[in-house]
Amino acid sequence: MTNLDTFREFYKGKRVLLTGHTGFKGSWLAIWLYELGAEVIGVSLEPYTERDNFVLSGIGKRIVDLRGDIRDGEKMKQIFQQYRPEIVFHLAAQPIVRLSYEIPVETYETNVMGTIRILEAMRNTPDVKVGVMITTDKCYENKEQIWGYRENEPLGGYDPYSSSKGAAEIAIASWRRSFFNPETYEKHGQSIASVRAGNVIGGGDWALDRIVPDCIRALEAGRPIEIRSPQAVRPWQHVLEPLSGYLLLAMKMWEEPTRYCEGWNFGPHAESVATVWEIANQIADLYGGGEVKDVSQAGALHEAKLLMLDISKAKYYLNWEPRLAVQEAVRLTTDWYRRYRQEPVDRICVEQIEKYMLSQ
Repeated sequence: MTNLDTFREFYKGKRVLLTGHTGFKGSWLAIWLYELGAEVIGVSLEPYTERDNFVLSGIGKRIVDLRGDIRDGEKMKQIFQQYRPEIVFHLAAQPIVRLSYEIPVETYETNVMGTIRILEAMRNTPDVKVGVMITTDKCYENKEQIWGYRENEPLGGYDPYSSSKGAAEIAIASWRRSFFNPETYEKHGQSIASVRAGNVIGGGDWALDRIVPDCIRALEAGRPIEIRSPQAVRPWQHVLEPLSGYLLLAMKMWEEPTRYCEGWNFGPHAESVATVWEIANQIADLYGGGEVKDVSQAGALHEAKLLMLDISKAKYYLNWEPRLAVQEAVRLTTDWYRRYRQEPVDRICVEQIEKYMLSQ
């Protein structure tokens, strides 16, 4: 049985709630879960642009598509009690590092208190058996070391975004110990895990201050691609890589709820680490050509230059590992942006999901 068959068998008919389903990663996960036969309930703010993957794919018409702010605890509890999800994927966040310097308080309110509101909604909904809380690789105290961070290393974060995600991880761990403790599973019946992924790329992302959408906007406008941190090193991975890990983890948690309820890294192989400059040039070449320009400045806002994850735990205990080399991840991503104006986006997404699931 392939992974695709296993996923279909497990997720068919499951009530799955996603927060942040109108966002980049959330829209891809909503499409994937819908294709697997799950009953998908999405809770989110409005999509960022009319060109977002969520909008162009039309997935909102195929699932329960709700609007709500995760900071509104009462509304979250009402939604959970009405739809009684069995599995929850919490992706909603303020996800942009540079924006967090402009709205630090809102970033903390969303990423910390919003996460706590979802944890509380889960705690008050006995139907919820599994909760997968998505944070980020930037939750670690980054010393820009050359080896990857393991799940048991110190949390922290320099900027408001990264530190808010570190704080969210501390809150998740506290709620797990206090209310979802595996030692008292027979009493509460809920399993909670957190997941950390690196720089995720893929089609349908139009957020500001992200390398791929910045590249595509420049290429579509016939402008040079301006790179402010050309030598910054990132562990690039296609959006389907961590999502496959989330789906696999939730399934494992359902089957063995007290074994997998902890933190997990889902990152690429070390060979997929590349500079921002290299990625921008690959995108330009695959798109059909374009100029890449170094606009780095002294005294710019701090952004991590090097951050990698150690994925040994996921490989050993979940039998999960990334399937795509960085070149293939960039190719798939650029392919979406080259096709989205001429072809049905839902077909592009499903085609890429199916090819990914069959690439073993």
